[in-house]
Amino acid sequence: MWGPRAAVILPSPRGPGYGRPVTAPETPELDQLLTTAAAAADPAGGFGYLDEHGARTAGKVPETWIGARMTHVFGLAAAWGRPGAAELAEHGRRALTGLLRDDEHDGWWPDAHRSGPKQAYVHAFVVLAGATLSRVGLPGGTDLLREALAVWDEHFWDDAAGAAVEEWDAAWTTCEDYRGANANMHGVEAQLAAADALAALGEHERAAGLRHRCVRTAQRVLGEARARGWRLPEHYDAAWRALPDHNRDAPADPFRPFGVTVGHQFEWARLVAQLGTVVDLPSDLADAPAQLYRVAVDRGGAPDGHPGFVYTLDWDDRPVVTARMHWVMAEALAAAAVLGAMTGDPGYAADHDHWSNLVELLVRDPRTGNWHHELTPEGQLGHTTWTGQPDAYHVAQALLLPRLPVTSSVAESVVRAVR
Repeated sequence: MWGPRAAVILPSPRGPGYGRPVTAPETPELDQLLTTAAAAADPAGGFGYLDEHGARTAGKVPETWIGARMTHVFGLAAAWGRPGAAELAEHGRRALTGLLRDDEHDGWWPDAHRSGPKQAYVHAFVVLAGATLSRVGLPGGTDLLREALAVWDEHFWDDAAGAAVEEWDAAWTTCEDYRGANANMHGVEAQLAAADALAALGEHERAAGLRHRCVRTAQRVLGEARARGWRLPEHYDAAWRALPDHNRDAPADPFRPFGVTVGHQFEWARLVAQLGTVVDLPSDLADAPAQLYRVAVDRGGAPDGHPGFVYTLDWDDRPVVTARMHWVMAEALAAAAVLGAMTGDPGYAADHDHWSNLVELLVRDPRTGNWHHELTPEGQLGHTTWTGQPDAYHVAQALLLPRLPVTSSVAESVVRAVR
């Protein structure tokens, strides 16, 4: 099940989307997940942090990245008419345009403390939330999208580099020298979603420009991975020179871990495949989805003899952080679903079935419908990097994508499936 698979060149874009259009994307598993996720809505605004019992954690203020992800998820659910989803999406939108917004300097705070740096990672998810709300037709979504894109364009997008910078101080006066593949990966996701929303509004030239940006960013980051035998560097300096030893002394960091992050190889594989539904991928990207997927499976899958995927590897493919993170499994399933639909290779479906069984055995929490966010290699609850179950985004998308046509964004796929 962990064996190698030959690289596959993705076919050219065709038709309205690959896969299996359906009229009812919601499943019992997704219903339970969304029911639990609704408890994260904080009466003060935004979405809080859920613990391992699915209850909002007292004393933790709403974080913008979690709130934007939840707004995206409930925006998707509103598109197929889930009761209460539109109201929850609006709850998130109000926080993004009020509590979490910096009205003095522009942009978004990291959390409801209303202080701290302006981060590309956070702003990418605000763009994604606005794009999803706009594409599914919820009030205020297009205004949020335009506002978030304006901030992204002015402060984060570096056209000379073909990628985004990472972080500014609160007043946008000093830019951090660090550059990160993680924020840029989610920038690609967000800009693909924004392009779909703008295309639906008739703004095809702007949409094409955003998609071209995604090509450039993918070429920059994945070119580095190709040069290292598809070992994807996450960390760079201001000149985009790779920093392979970054955070060697903090290998379990939740956002900037040392080494190769296995889940991001799956995530990039899926995103580049989705990008290939709206552009003709250049030759240096056409085989990237299959290559990234293959090495993530071969190197990251059970290298210590225990089932599942490790969090990180070193540059010689040895496990560094062996914890099993829920989002890594979710992205493996999402990539298998997308690549399987686009290529017709039955091996992806076999992988998907195998990992789905593993989720049921070890990862899914039957009490909440969410997945345990961190497990030890032996399958016990872990707390090295994550506590609780705050995030519904990765799981929701992993449950949705196998039931949707493949397009360049999840919102676009949902809209095409249900309308």
